[in-house]
Amino acid sequence: MLSSARILHLHDTLNSLWHQTDASPLDAGTTFEDCIIAQHWQNFALWHEEDKARDTLANDAQIATVKRRIDQLNQQRNDLTERCDELLLSFLCEQGLPLFGAELHTETPGMILDRLSILSLKRYHTLEQTERRDVGSEHIARNRARLQTLEEQRSDLANSLDVLWQRILNGERGFKVYRQLKMYNDATLNPVLYNANR
Repeated sequence: MLSSARILHLHDTLNSLWHQTDASPLDAGTTFEDCIIAQHWQNFALWHEEDKARDTLANDAQIATVKRRIDQLNQQRNDLTERCDELLLSFLCEQGLPLFGAELHTETPGMILDRLSILSLKRYHTLEQTERRDVGSEHIARNRARLQTLEEQRSDLANSLDVLWQRILNGERGFKVYRQLKMYNDATLNPVLYNANR
């Protein structure tokens, strides 16, 4: 059910596809792969909104709109990370896993999937920088070095995910859903929001 090679291929394929077409928001769907795709879309959208937030020519109203969009996307991204973990735990539960008393791993598979998604986007955009024709050789060399670092980090993380998953299947490790319990988007918990409604 959980294969880092499949996930890396999926992320890379979607990065190429979505940069060539108009990507639209995706529903988490019902399958684990649907959830991975939806989570990756949130990171894809976040990446490009974060670029807009740094536009020095944007006016205050434009930046405010982008920042609100970033908040929404980030909330959905966190929700999808939890949903990935819920689906994995549901799959494991059918097999009597994770075993009671197994050592707890506090970085969940869903969190690792999120990190892999972000690394794939960094890799995609860094590779773009190495192919630019409007920059000097120093810029190209610096980004080639960055790309090598990203490749190593992604490989290490993917391998760690595979090892963790195998240990969970062996009954050696366990995890649970860690709720982010974000407060800033909740009108009943953020004082700026609930005081504004009085």
